[in-house]
Amino acid sequence: MNQIDIENVQQINDVERAIAHLRSFIASPAVERAFALSSTAHEGQLRKSGEAYVVHPVLVAALVAELTGDEAMVIAGLLHDVIEDTETGIEAIQADYGNDVAHLVEGLTKIDMIRDAELIPSHSDQKLVVSALTFRKMLLASIEDVRVLVVKLCDRLHNMLTLDALPEAKQHRIAEETLVVYAPIAHRLGISFLKNLLEDLSFKYLFKEDQAAIHKYLQENYRSIQGRLNEFCAKLSQIMLSEGLCSDDFEILSRVKHDYSIYLKMQRKGIGIDEILDLLAVRILVQKPIDCYRVLGMVHLHFQPLNARFKDYIAIPKENGYQTIHTTVFDESAIFEIQIRTYEMHATAELGVAAHWKYKSGGNNAISLDWLHNLQYQNESVEAFYELIKNDLYSEDISVFSPKGKAFTLPRGAVALDFAYAVHTAVGDSADGCLINKEKASLLSELHNGDIIRIVPSTTQKKITRCSWIDTVKTSRAKSSMRANCNQRIRTVDGQSGINILSLIFRLSPEKISEILEDEGLADQSYRIPREFDFLKEVIHRIDEELRETSRFGTFWNRKRFALKSSVFASIEVLSNQSVSDAVFDYCCHPKSGDEIVGFMFEGKAHIHHKMCKHAAVMMEKNEPMVFVRWVQQQFNRYHLIISMPNAQGSLAELLTYMAKMGADINSIELGKEKSEHTQYCEMEFQTLENDLNRLKSKLEKKGKIIQFFRTDDAYRSQG
Repeated sequence: MNQIDIENVQQINDVERAIAHLRSFIASPAVERAFALSSTAHEGQLRKSGEAYVVHPVLVAALVAELTGDEAMVIAGLLHDVIEDTETGIEAIQADYGNDVAHLVEGLTKIDMIRDAELIPSHSDQKLVVSALTFRKMLLASIEDVRVLVVKLCDRLHNMLTLDALPEAKQHRIAEETLVVYAPIAHRLGISFLKNLLEDLSFKYLFKEDQAAIHKYLQENYRSIQGRLNEFCAKLSQIMLSEGLCSDDFEILSRVKHDYSIYLKMQRKGIGIDEILDLLAVRILVQKPIDCYRVLGMVHLHFQPLNARFKDYIAIPKENGYQTIHTTVFDESAIFEIQIRTYEMHATAELGVAAHWKYKSGGNNAISLDWLHNLQYQNESVEAFYELIKNDLYSEDISVFSPKGKAFTLPRGAVALDFAYAVHTAVGDSADGCLINKEKASLLSELHNGDIIRIVPSTTQKKITRCSWIDTVKTSRAKSSMRANCNQRIRTVDGQSGINILSLIFRLSPEKISEILEDEGLADQSYRIPREFDFLKEVIHRIDEELRETSRFGTFWNRKRFALKSSVFASIEVLSNQSVSDAVFDYCCHPKSGDEIVGFMFEGKAHIHHKMCKHAAVMMEKNEPMVFVRWVQQQFNRYHLIISMPNAQGSLAELLTYMAKMGADINSIELGKEKSEHTQYCEMEFQTLENDLNRLKSKLEKKGKIIQFFRTDDAYRSQG
């Protein structure tokens, strides 16, 4: 399929060429009448660039026509500004063009009204956040008909193509809104080339220096990059021909990833463009679905694949109809992303829902909007809403099933507990275990396309608090529900801990401490005591004053006995007015560095537990003596590494010993298939106190050739 000729559209700035361009895609009496109405309605109006305003709706209609070929949508594109900018009413449009066109125009007008009402001025510091709110409201306004979204995307595309005529502040606001609101919609509707266009056009205005740097690198390295692509494509072609395919049976397309996707990889991995090894992408088009699997076999037999980067969206398509096999392979020192699909799948992948009108019958009945209905968010703040929605919009999807065969779409990397919350919040809150494909599994097991999951509920049906699991689940629904449960539980635990800590400091019963806190108006703030050391000191001072005033021996009151002393034992700091000889981790939970912790005093030692430990909860209820504890600040940095090593006995052991001496803790490791009889690949995740990536890299290069290396502690998972 030929994509829209954007350069041609950009060069059209007069009415005659615009209408000629529109007529080259669609010509009908109704479209001509709509053009006449639009011309009359916008007569005398000019755009900021000086061209006649009607050029804009005509070119929007041309984009819709080229994308969908649907007459009603084209007419809506011609008339989308008529109601808002002129005295023409929706009744007149309904009378002349019918209910369908009037419905679309009304939907487009509603979006513009909401946008104008909700979008804050361009000088605000909260552009992205407010744009996210605008997006949510726009979804609600447009949910009745997906065609409204398609026309609106074409309208926004033409606005972005002509953005140069506007002041810089307005350019920035519109580009920001496009990146956060409209590009994700194009992504979800499956119109991939339109998503990429909107992202790159926004990128141009939002990050000019970064875009210039990427363009400069690509231009300076054009021959090298193109050479690697051509060489790899030639290898693929030769392999496919030698395996029995005819040259007419397939087509190989190669490309460098688009600007904004390159920029995202740089930001998420903390690397420069020269370190993005999967910059190169190849697409193989074949005639039949079975040919896709034949080609996949050929590719994997001749090139080493990365196991974690394989997805079969042909067997289980995405909700928007997208079908393609994704795989990533090594060739020499480069990594290539390969997509394998049929020509028909290619048309659907490029056009998404628009292919429904382009190649099938018109209307809207067959289009599924389940993904819109599944975007459920509770009453989060605007900021929290934006943080949650980013994950749902920018992640790739997998499809999994209930035992009865009901399909659920979840983001890549989702675990069984995400599925439980997708079924229902109550199911997630009470989930105690699960079966994946009829085998018992952990609720934190990562799900894959086609898995069948059955959730086993707790026998008590009570909410189960899993605070340490929040970062493991992927969906906003699971995260927000778990966070609410966790916050409620932690507040209760902290309140009880605060009373027990004060009880030991003052050698008073918990009941007496609770009574004093109530008198001092501090009862509802007791949860702050084990969290905030300064607040603890303030409370100690208040209680000290209260006791001194009510004591018969106030004159001889010794305040020093309530002063807290700091004792540090390895990574734990204990603050108490008691003598503390050591801090030990109890056997039941052994929290990791950074986890929320509590401390109990036994025979002069502070026993450290995870704040959510069940044994700790029992001891708290028994009012066992407690002390204020916290971690000594140590910043661990997490890294992802793929390294090529000599294929010799003991080479892996030598690498691991070397890394241990560097102070690195290995979190996961996988030894890849042998590339040849001389080399092998090793992929691992590790953490270390070292925060200088380049220094680490230079050390590791002594043990092998580094294929990929980046920080993961603040990075998103790769979306390739």
